[in-house]
Amino acid sequence: MTLSNPARPWLVLFGLTLGVCVTNGFARFAYGVILPAMKQDLGWSYAQAGWLNTANALGYIVGAIVTLWLITRFTPSRLFSLGVITTAFFLLFTGLTDELWAQSVWRALAGVFGAISFIAGGALAAALFQENARNNALAIAIYFGFGGGMGIVLSGAALPLMLESWGPSSWPYAWVTVGITCLVFTPPSVWAAEHLRPPASKAPPKASVPTLRMLGVMAGYAGFGMGYIVYLTFLVAWMRAHDFSAGMVSGVWVLLGTGISLSPFVWRSVFARFASGIPLAMILTCIAIGSVLPVLMPTAVGLILSAIVFGLSVFMSPGAITNFTRQNLPPASWGAALTQFTIVFAIAQTISPIAAGIIGDMTGDIGDSIIVAAGVLLLGAVCALMQKPLADA
Repeated sequence: MTLSNPARPWLVLFGLTLGVCVTNGFARFAYGVILPAMKQDLGWSYAQAGWLNTANALGYIVGAIVTLWLITRFTPSRLFSLGVITTAFFLLFTGLTDELWAQSVWRALAGVFGAISFIAGGALAAALFQENARNNALAIAIYFGFGGGMGIVLSGAALPLMLESWGPSSWPYAWVTVGITCLVFTPPSVWAAEHLRPPASKAPPKASVPTLRMLGVMAGYAGFGMGYIVYLTFLVAWMRAHDFSAGMVSGVWVLLGTGISLSPFVWRSVFARFASGIPLAMILTCIAIGSVLPVLMPTAVGLILSAIVFGLSVFMSPGAITNFTRQNLPPASWGAALTQFTIVFAIAQTISPIAAGIIGDMTGDIGDSIIVAAGVLLLGAVCALMQKPLADA
């Protein structure tokens, strides 16, 4: 991918991370904080609550498939900007209705356009610092870690205490607050993307993707999609069911988001060192451990350890995939390869929220679903460990 070389690449990267904050940190994970209030106010079951994240995941599948077509016709910069702008408005609209069908529509549309932006932004981040492997690996890790972590920190710092103070019926105001914040973040995100736009006269080059030779990381990424979303969807609901205070919820969520924001600096040396599936396998193992800790150790200490381990790992899975793509494929294949990975990921995560909700309804404890999800993550780690660099395959 031939992109213009920005004069201030780190500032451009920060703008891209604000886009991730919108499309991932807020669009996908703020729901986990708001869910308990919506569930209580609207009388939802765990399955109904899980369905909304399944709707978001279904939208993500559509967005990933559409991106596979769009990436060969439009520049990643334009796709990134389109996704950020539209997602911000869909989050704002989520607070304007309490009908389940309307909530499903807005969650699905946020998934569609969030996927478009996320994939395109990953390709843009991978194109920064191509002459410096360590800075390139760090840029990829920051793109996936810092933006999403920032959204979770902001959500955790404000929303649980607001919902506790104003009551469960105040959940629409939480969504409106999130939407307005996203609209504030949108202009610098678009500015950053415009600084990475290639010459308009050149059509994006096409290249093949050796899908069959990447089955190890493909399967590992599927395990990530199926496993991680259960924790982020239902952790707060599990905490509230076990009588943890709003202050504790807020503290854990902020700690989780802080860990996500710092995770690029923990994993950058691993990314730079390995071109195989080892980084993804290590990350998935840490996510599994972090996921199951609260259930096995249902105390404040268990939750704190869980937030640290999970936070320092979870958003590095997309970074590991992008790093694998950058080290093993030519630049012309990056967009198509990342789209394929995202389709696999999106399909895998579609069933998990509603399936986890059904398990929670059947057993009466959503913690059982978190345990199952941790097992799926470990299975994904085994698959990723089998992936060799493509040059050796």
